[in-house]
Amino acid sequence: MKLIHRIGYYLGGFSIGLVILAFFLGGKKASCSYSPNARTIKNITIKKRIYSETAQNAMMTYSLDTLAISELIKTGDVNFSESDTRSEGCKTYLIENTWNEKDVELYVKNCDSSATLEDLIIKQ
Repeated sequence: MKLIHRIGYYLGGFSIGLVILAFFLGGKKASCSYSPNARTIKNITIKKRIYSETAQNAMMTYSLDTLAISELIKTGDVNFSESDTRSEGCKTYLIENTWNEKDVELYVKNCDSSATLEDLIIKQ
């Protein structure tokens, strides 16, 4: 069999496989979160969210609602060097983002069944 025929069969099978894969994964919310930042953010966003009193006061002060907080968490970056990832129980993560051209720090305690927003700091 000539090399060009082998390449043709390979590309034909590969393209059929891609179509089948797209068909099975097309209707689902399948995602691949490989980076530590993406896995941590995804883990926090799928859990029930609780807001501490300090965080609720900060949200009222800066006129932020839960939708804005969710967006800040989803688009934020986890600062692992400032986070407490070695704890046995709940781990506390520092999520950094910007809102209205101001730096925002969100301290989130990530437990097994819930994620608690401990503090919200907006730097001027």
